[in-house]
Amino acid sequence: MNMKVNIAGVEWNNPVTVASGTFGSGAEFAEFADLNRIGAVTTKGVANIPWAGNPTPRVAETYGGMMNAVGLQNPGIDLFCERDIPFLRKYDTKIIVNVCGKSTEDYCEVVERLADEDVDMLEINISCPNVKEGGIAFGQDPKAAEAITKAVKKYAKQPVIMKLSPNVTSIAEMAKSVEAGGADAVSLINTLTGMKVDIQRKAFVLANKTGGVSGPAIHPIAVRMVYEAANAVNVPIIGMGGIATAEDAIEMLLVGASAVSVGTANFYNPAVTMEIVDGIEQYMEAQGFASVADMVGIVK
Repeated sequence: MNMKVNIAGVEWNNPVTVASGTFGSGAEFAEFADLNRIGAVTTKGVANIPWAGNPTPRVAETYGGMMNAVGLQNPGIDLFCERDIPFLRKYDTKIIVNVCGKSTEDYCEVVERLADEDVDMLEINISCPNVKEGGIAFGQDPKAAEAITKAVKKYAKQPVIMKLSPNVTSIAEMAKSVEAGGADAVSLINTLTGMKVDIQRKAFVLANKTGGVSGPAIHPIAVRMVYEAANAVNVPIIGMGGIATAEDAIEMLLVGASAVSVGTANFYNPAVTMEIVDGIEQYMEAQGFASVADMVGIVK
């Protein structure tokens, strides 16, 4: 059986990666998971300068998942290139660097810096607020999403994955916008915006008031959005959102994702990625699929 998948010209050993921000930059999980058995490691978001993130508390448990407002805390691109890339290069896995920014210039600066680094793909997090446009996320306006994709593509030497926000009216329209901007692949969904109140303290649980909801509770929404995006564009889709089991991952593949990304589940089961890789393989054997590609998008 062929577990390999080709995402925008990059061949992964299997269709499983990890969602940005749930796996550090790989080193944090190396004692718990065999990085050689993961198709690709997607790093935590990296910006042009270090970001302190949001004030605490910034993580809360929710029914069937969690909510976070970490605020993309990261050490910046300089330390990332010096420390994290060499570490990941020791493993037989692809490296996807997630890039965040507060302006188009911020994104382009990081992408240009990564052009000469030994990484395989870039994932652009457009759920960040655009400081120059009154704080609306790049990924919530089709024109802004297309424009940031075009800008990044001018500097990128690696294939570019645009990560879509689910906090939109039409995910298909957003997918088409980034495809028009030149995206090589699309990943979705990012977290859904939520809120939680402590009724004893009569105050918000998160200092930021709102946070991104993730985990099994959002999975059916993610499957629907992956299906809609896959049927709207011709570029490969990386499906994510509440994947905790091989069954969850296979659902994504069947509705049109070429690969999947596991996020929140890593926090309570650090070996989950390997279990999902094994589970997909067992399903393929049982169902008679010769390759992962054979089952992508067959549920119409």
